[in-house]
Amino acid sequence: MASNQPAPEAPASFRTDIVGGEERTWEEWNPTEESIRPVRGRHRVAKQRGLARSSTVLGVGVIAAVGAGGMATAQSKPPVSISLPDSIADNLPDTKSLPGVSAFMSDDSDADTGTAADSSPLTTAGITAAEAEQGATDAGEALRARILQQAEQQQAGADAEAKAAEEKAAAEQAAALATKQQSKAEAEAAAEKKAAEERAAAKAEAERLAKLAASYALPTSSYTITTTYGQAGSMWSSGYHTGLDFAAPTGTPIKAVHSGTVKSAGWSGSYGYHTVLELDDGTEVSYSHQSSMNVTAGQKVNTGDTIGRVGSTGNSTGPHLHLEVHTADGSAIDPMNWLRSKGLTI
Repeated sequence: MASNQPAPEAPASFRTDIVGGEERTWEEWNPTEESIRPVRGRHRVAKQRGLARSSTVLGVGVIAAVGAGGMATAQSKPPVSISLPDSIADNLPDTKSLPGVSAFMSDDSDADTGTAADSSPLTTAGITAAEAEQGATDAGEALRARILQQAEQQQAGADAEAKAAEEKAAAEQAAALATKQQSKAEAEAAAEKKAAEERAAAKAEAERLAKLAASYALPTSSYTITTTYGQAGSMWSSGYHTGLDFAAPTGTPIKAVHSGTVKSAGWSGSYGYHTVLELDDGTEVSYSHQSSMNVTAGQKVNTGDTIGRVGSTGNSTGPHLHLEVHTADGSAIDPMNWLRSKGLTI
């Protein structure tokens, strides 16, 4: 490793100045290119790097201090007085004569007025008028207060939104519950109404049947049903039974089932003594196999009037009443169902 050789001495010169009325002699050193050798090796580079790094750190520190709005305040430090020798202070130029500097300087009159620029410390930079009215004097504290206030406002807004969401959810739940309860109440009311209507209909039907029963009567009494309507067999020319048979002792009274007019009364072959009663609505009721008849054609009868007696005339195997019912158009229907539709019990 090469060592640094001592640099040759530079020629010295002397200068005489008048300082404070006294003559002083100064020795000046005027280095030349030949008298100074360049420094080699790592020492020079390391020194320069260290200087650069130190300058960078210092610059970052200054920027951070200023950006904090006065967080690092000089008010907490004691003042330091700076003095210059009289020889130097007397030779300094007038500050007001310097271009661009006189604008920042103030005379005694300005000092007397107490302008805000002279009296305001650096730490009050960035403080708003409202904060100043509240007594804020430190920019760092003011910044901290603003941050806390903003955080509180954001938290309050979030709490308000959460509360609004909860209230909305509770309102929706209450509305859904009310709708469900209303639907249930409506369904119960509809079911009750339907049941009431059914009860009313059943009551009305019972009243109707009771009224009909009062105006209709069974064709005979002390009977036994032996053959029903539609029953098949070779005994009947049509292949099936066309009426309803009431077996009863010979001579048992036969009654008119309803008021009407006797359409015919007489002998009718296999039916024996046969009577046809036409009702007011056109329905025809016929009575067969009678032993005797008590009415004639064209006669008016009322419900329960005796129109004949049970017998076994015509094509018959024993005393009974053969009853048939035909509608106004001549169609045969089941006598048992017809009698029951009039409120009668068989």
